[in-house]
Amino acid sequence: MTREIYVLVLLFMMSTLAFGQVEFTAKPGKDKVALNEQLKVTFEMNENGDEFVPPDFKDFKINAGPVQSISQSWINGVSKFKKTYTFYLSPTKRGTFEIGQAEVTIKGQVYKTSPFKVEVTAAVDEPKDGDDQPIRNVTEGIHLVAEVSKTTPYLNEAINITYKLYVSPDAAISNWGFADIPRFSNFWSHDLPQDFDIKYGSYKGDKNYRYVVLKRTVLYPQKSGELVIEPLTLNISVDVPSSRRDIFGRRMYNSEERTIASQSQTIQVKPLPEENRPSDFSGAVGKFNIETKTSKDFLETDESLDVQVIVSGTGNLKLFQLPGLKVPRAFETYNPENSENINTSLAGSRGRITDTYTLIPNSPGKFQIDPVSFSYFDPETGTYKTIRSESLEIEVEGRASSGIASSESAASSEQVINRQPVSAGKQFRYIKLRTHLHNIDSSGFFKSGLFWTLLVFPVVLLPVVIVVGKKYQEKAADFKTGKIKQADRLARQYLSEAKKEIGNQSAFYEVLERALHNYLKAKLKMPASEISKTRILEVLQTKNVNPDTSSAFVGLLETCELARYTPSSQINMQADYEKAVEIISETDKQLKAS
Repeated sequence: MTREIYVLVLLFMMSTLAFGQVEFTAKPGKDKVALNEQLKVTFEMNENGDEFVPPDFKDFKINAGPVQSISQSWINGVSKFKKTYTFYLSPTKRGTFEIGQAEVTIKGQVYKTSPFKVEVTAAVDEPKDGDDQPIRNVTEGIHLVAEVSKTTPYLNEAINITYKLYVSPDAAISNWGFADIPRFSNFWSHDLPQDFDIKYGSYKGDKNYRYVVLKRTVLYPQKSGELVIEPLTLNISVDVPSSRRDIFGRRMYNSEERTIASQSQTIQVKPLPEENRPSDFSGAVGKFNIETKTSKDFLETDESLDVQVIVSGTGNLKLFQLPGLKVPRAFETYNPENSENINTSLAGSRGRITDTYTLIPNSPGKFQIDPVSFSYFDPETGTYKTIRSESLEIEVEGRASSGIASSESAASSEQVINRQPVSAGKQFRYIKLRTHLHNIDSSGFFKSGLFWTLLVFPVVLLPVVIVVGKKYQEKAADFKTGKIKQADRLARQYLSEAKKEIGNQSAFYEVLERALHNYLKAKLKMPASEISKTRILEVLQTKNVNPDTSSAFVGLLETCELARYTPSSQINMQADYEKAVEIISETDKQLKAS
């Protein structure tokens, strides 16, 4: 019986301790929220506390809160107490963010909640508030619209998307800014410059709307199937009528912050047909012409000439490789130099791409460079087409270089190279077969000028050797710094054109982005069609580039996209230029180390 009493007493004490235990917790409404939605966060305690300190919501904007509530109840003689502080938050950017600890003092002791993470995604078409209710009529008379030129393109066919902000006569916006820009996953994209001029037009039949074009982008889909284009999200300041009036009886307005987003767009991309696909097809989609040009058709064997392979027209000019040039073996050929002259509009890219080959003939004769074949897909007719350039005739005069003539040279010029026979016994005439020795009188050498010179020279040379040795050790120890300087020179070489545009915001960031792409194409052998943020991270990871460096590289590309549409000072451009130099230098150093 005594044991049963002890057990009952122990259970009573444990229950008393359980009822007396202080709990202080953080409860997010959800762990994933869209950029245009609200997040509800509640901090709850079971004992009354003072000096509540919320966490720093640095990546969120507080829409409301803290909203305090207290409830107390008695059930079967047991008291239950609950006190909450509730916040309604709006995210400011995409990503995964940590909300830190809140603090409260209960009975003289400080309690803290555990931190938690929230993932912020792109805006959704049907946003919900913190209580999981649909958000309706957030901005009456204000509409952000995304217009797509074509929803069923072929793979690598150009389409465009235009974002317009419509405002009715009854609505007023005092300020706006980009909250989130679509990342265009699985698309190659090119942004067109904007002037943000206000225009007048109709929205759903109402002709009294004002609108401004915020963003125009040309897209080339890089993957077939269903692709989703993320919405564009804006932060706007809306003038909302209040209950107050001025001395003349006119209603006064308050400025309130709002977040609006366009609808996401779904594109159904058709794959290129397999039937009748040419073997030399390299991904060109559009309408093109090809030609070859030579800088001269007559030259000497010690001269050089340039041969250009030029593809021009309209289409995905930056997303395919030019066909190679077949050159007779009588010519020494160097790797081609690629150049572009491309203009991009809403209709797509138009211009030309040129590969320039430098050739040096080794032997005389008449030579022919065969036509270059090029295949592309025409999306208007849905068929493949193959075109060819004209052949080139080149005449070379002079003598064969180093006594060498190729088979093509001999065949085309019907030229025979005569070699003079070497008579027997004269093959080794340059070798001395007999020696003539004579005695050297050493008596005049001792204590002579030459004697003392040879004796003192090592002593004089020793300090020089020591100094040179130290210099060599310093250079060897500073090998890493030398690599960094070499990488810096490489970075500044790629960014030289961007440096000239500092002060011209639109041109600077466009050139800066192109320089980063050219670096990737040159160092990682990445074709333009594969240059996407996800692919860049994957390739840099396989090359053992530090994750922080890889993220910084992609982050700089995102900065180029954002900065074209938001004001930027010359100081910011200079800082971005220096950052680009640092990132390319660090990337190149790590690529060489791997």
